[in-house]
Amino acid sequence: AKMAALWALCGAAVVLAQLWVLSGRAGSLMTTKLSQPQSTLAKSLTSTSTNAPYFKAAESTEIPSYVIKCPSNGLCSRLPPDCMTCNTNYSCIYGKPATFDCKVKPHVHCVDENNHEQENFTINMTCQFCWQLATSDYVCTNSTNCMTVSCPRQRYNATCTVRDHIHCLGNRVFPKMLYCNWTGGYKWSTALALSITLGGFGADRFYLGQWREGLGKLFSFGGLGIWTLIDVLLIGVGYVGPADGSLYI
Repeated sequence: AKMAALWALCGAAVVLAQLWVLSGRAGSLMTTKLSQPQSTLAKSLTSTSTNAPYFKAAESTEIPSYVIKCPSNGLCSRLPPDCMTCNTNYSCIYGKPATFDCKVKPHVHCVDENNHEQENFTINMTCQFCWQLATSDYVCTNSTNCMTVSCPRQRYNATCTVRDHIHCLGNRVFPKMLYCNWTGGYKWSTALALSITLGGFGADRFYLGQWREGLGKLFSFGGLGIWTLIDVLLIGVGYVGPADGSLYI
């Protein structure tokens, strides 16, 4: 009986082992079958994305910045220099009238005297470089760090730009040495009036921002009148000016 029971247990163990092996093979087969469609789908997607048509990016249609300065349908001869390209003739005679052949830049539209649109035209100008123009034909930067009342007069490095309606040879932006000519808002008439009426108390010096001299005049009663008379003369001729070095208005 014991031997029969032992054989029965061994047979049951063998059956269970075979079932476990068969279940492992079935699972691997299912996994293989499920992975095959996914890999096929991935390949199809890859091939689809690879074969997708290529759309070329649209070309840029931005308008150049110089177009803002160019009046539309105006006379070509009156366009600003930034709106045209000219064949510069540097062999012209200085100070004499000269004619240059020009062409409008892209996106710029202009007309001739008969209101006909044109691209090529000529302009008349005086043969001279931009730095040789009159002072009214360009605008320069101003400096507030130099003394306007000094001997000799001080100069400063300025950057000048030619006005839009002026034509010239060379660079339209150029450096130039200019005399200090800025103002801080002080009036010559006010300073002179204070020097005559209240100069003994240093009011003129206080007004000009020279507080040390003003205190000296105040506590010395205008240098017993002598300092007051001298200041009237110095302010009258413009020798004494504002403490910040600016010009009178």
